[in-house]
Amino acid sequence: MKKLVAVAAIAGLMGSTAAFADAGADLAKAKNCLACHAVDKKVVGPAYKEVAAKYKGDKTAEAKLAEKIIKGGSGAWGSMPMPPNPQVSAAEAKTLVAWVLSQK
Repeated sequence: MKKLVAVAAIAGLMGSTAAFADAGADLAKAKNCLACHAVDKKVVGPAYKEVAAKYKGDKTAEAKLAEKIIKGGSGAWGSMPMPPNPQVSAAEAKTLVAWVLSQK
């Protein structure tokens, strides 16, 4: 019985992870992030996998990147600035950052 409960719990977590991944990807599409970024290759901005690798282990990355999504920024990846995205809410930015940082 315990094994069945454990398997059900793991399946539930996997379903949540898939839903989270879909939500992040869907939000990136909806907010037009994919016009300048891709998961695994540089477009105008860096690949999300590069961003995840650069900020791996950085405890301040989530807040820093969420602010950069909303306010824009420059210098972290070369001379091309990232424009501000005021249409992205703080909650949406947090979801986007979590999804980006989960890329491997």
